[in-house]
Amino acid sequence: MDRSERGGIELKITANRFPGGLAKALTFSYDDGVDHDRRLVEIFNRYGMKATFHLISGSLDKPGFLRADEVKALFSGHEVSGHSVNHPHLTLASKETLVAEVWNDRKQLEQLVGYPVKGMSYPYGTYNDEVVRIISSLGMDYARTAHCTGEFTMPDDFLRWAPTCHHDDNLLQQGERFLEEERGDSMLLFYVFGHSHDFDRKDNWELIEQFCEQVAGRTDVWYATNHDIVAYQQAVQRLEYSASGTIIYNPSALSVWISVDEQSVELPAGKTTVLG
Repeated sequence: MDRSERGGIELKITANRFPGGLAKALTFSYDDGVDHDRRLVEIFNRYGMKATFHLISGSLDKPGFLRADEVKALFSGHEVSGHSVNHPHLTLASKETLVAEVWNDRKQLEQLVGYPVKGMSYPYGTYNDEVVRIISSLGMDYARTAHCTGEFTMPDDFLRWAPTCHHDDNLLQQGERFLEEERGDSMLLFYVFGHSHDFDRKDNWELIEQFCEQVAGRTDVWYATNHDIVAYQQAVQRLEYSASGTIIYNPSALSVWISVDEQSVELPAGKTTVLG
């Protein structure tokens, strides 16, 4: 938050808005690339949700997993992200194995989808500082952990991105709390993760259907993939402010929204905006 003056009038300027000036965002993250993802994608598409699917590239075309030739079309409108080639514990792997697992997974998935793969989820949720350092050097902008916060907060470190909850953790109650919560100057992010085969194993597909129905069609929620959120936050961080704080240049290709005296203001991509 910044307090700046223009013409003797103090302005309260806060970079706390998602696209469209919204204060809330919802994202999903599902691992492995199993054949149950087909049903989950159909549900997400029906309700207008956006999700990220972390695929084990070495398992594609194996029994129980998706076919490589269906990945691009199936996940159109969503995001394909990394999960390693063979799903090892990265903290137990040699440096050479770690690099190969992440780099080759990225290359194989990029060949399938035709865009850069810039994120991943940690196999088994395990990581340490060395793993984080190496995956960052391999071009990863974010990586999801399996530690749930129970909160609707933006991460301090996208390479240690902790979700709000697993879908088995009182999802409908969490959804109700998210829709009702207001938090002044902060952006609210609801991050749900899991594995689609859990719905089949527990015979509770109605859970994700009910949740999507609960949160769908909201005018106050941005439905986004993991990468959408990271890319937007990168654009926010690239904003250039004048000494007075009232002249802001947005050098990125994405429009950014801020609040000025609690009113949403758009900072168009590639433009300079004078406030006041």
